[in-house]
Amino acid sequence: MSDLNGKIAIVTGSSSGIGRAVAEGLARKGTAVAVHYLKDAEKARAVVAGIEKEGGKAIALQADIGKVADVRRLFAEATERLGGLDILVNCAGVGQYKPVVAVTEEDFAAIFDVNARGTFFALQEAARRIRDGGRIISISSGGTLDRAPSTSIYCGSKAAVEQFTKALAQEMGPKNVTVNAVSPGFTDTDMFGRLIAQHPEYKAIAAKRSPLGRIGTPQDVADVVIFLASEEGRWVTGQNIQAGGGGV
Repeated sequence: MSDLNGKIAIVTGSSSGIGRAVAEGLARKGTAVAVHYLKDAEKARAVVAGIEKEGGKAIALQADIGKVADVRRLFAEATERLGGLDILVNCAGVGQYKPVVAVTEEDFAAIFDVNARGTFFALQEAARRIRDGGRIISISSGGTLDRAPSTSIYCGSKAAVEQFTKALAQEMGPKNVTVNAVSPGFTDTDMFGRLIAQHPEYKAIAAKRSPLGRIGTPQDVADVVIFLASEEGRWVTGQNIQAGGGGV
């Protein structure tokens, strides 16, 4: 794929997991990256240090994506310090797995505040700031096509992201900005580890869901995101790309 020299990206939730793999992959293509984190500044600084060691440019920025004021501050600081915005990748997300009858108002708010509301206002900030020809990509979930128990609020929040993506793609077309979602299947991340802790039976099932016979890695998903961010992804917009090894 073509390089991305001179581009500027914000990658939310990029101190670990898929977000980290995306940030590192974009940096290797020449993109200056704002590495976002919520709590673990040390992890974020490690991502930045790794990028800089390879000759790339990155900064670490803290924000609570569940708070709209924090989202706006993140975008203002990132664009001021890096000099603009060409790529947004929304990777920040939280998961919770309970039967519908067990979900509280607090549970609902905790998930939707980050996964739906936070992502929406990150998309809004990107729509206001991104330069012509930019790329906007949000991480959804293959679970929105599945029918797994105990996933109602998580998958519901991600389904909202998919609808935001379709609408914004229509609005950003005149600026030649593409807007897409990527939906991972079972992927070896911290969130997957927490799911397994709650539902150990999923571990045996996960690899069998894919015809390729394994669980995905963060790099598997990041490579799809980086394709969409590249020039080669210019003719893909308004789509939800399944990146789950054929498991859904």
